[in-house]
Amino acid sequence: MTIKVGDKVPEVTLKWLTADGMAEVNTAEFFKGRTVVLFSVPGAYTPTCSKEHLPGFVARAEDIKAKGVDEIVCLAVNDPFVMQAWGKEQGADGKVTMLPDGNGEFTKAMGLTQDISVAGLGVRGKRFSMRVKDGVVETLGIEEGKGVTVSGADQCMVSLS
Repeated sequence: MTIKVGDKVPEVTLKWLTADGMAEVNTAEFFKGRTVVLFSVPGAYTPTCSKEHLPGFVARAEDIKAKGVDEIVCLAVNDPFVMQAWGKEQGADGKVTMLPDGNGEFTKAMGLTQDISVAGLGVRGKRFSMRVKDGVVETLGIEEGKGVTVSGADQCMVSLS
């Protein structure tokens, strides 16, 4: 079942790289008591994700945070090392938190996976964005086709108005 507005985000433990090395993050704790814009890309370094989706949020980070957002998070079914390197390359440091869902557990629990094995990518996350307040989904935009229309930074700004 796909997550929807009004649902709590699922609780899973993810691994990510910090300045101190590999660490665990519990999603229930991560979203608790905060407003977070979470957007998901099918894969780090993929064309649309690298040219449109992540760069839009990096460029609009200050504007988005000025609307009462505590943190902007980019989620992908990729490993922590890839997410860290991609974030650095894209200038995300201090603007967008790069959250790896290495095993796809969080994405699967939200019902937002897609099988893109035909392109050699296996099971990944759908392209989407959501605003989560205190662990509850307030807005949700899931892309039905290719491109960034309902899940990009510009649409995020509209939903925050």
